[in-house]
Amino acid sequence: MIDHDSPVPPYEQVRAGFARQIADRELAVGTRLPTVRQLAADLGIAVNTVARAYRELEEAGLIETRGRAGTIVSAAGEHSRERVLRAARSYAATATEVGLSADEALEIVRAALAD
Repeated sequence: MIDHDSPVPPYEQVRAGFARQIADRELAVGTRLPTVRQLAADLGIAVNTVARAYRELEEAGLIETRGRAGTIVSAAGEHSRERVLRAARSYAATATEVGLSADEALEIVRAALAD
């Protein structure tokens, strides 16, 4: 799961990997994630690295930590996905209305995501 030769920091690789699995519904709502210590050991990375990835996933509403009950995929992640889809549809309608091509509209989104 971790590419040590990648310029992408390990915490971001972990975060992005889980975010993708949640978005693709490979990890269903309620799925329990490994503990921070267990995942760090499995991946051969520092505990703080995994903790940062989990913290960012939690801030994004994709997971929630329930103390001793562990960390699970949050139902809020589904709601977040729906919210983004509504925003994307609104953006697509606006882009079409002002005459942007699909390529131009996508380039604007890429620039916004890069910020």
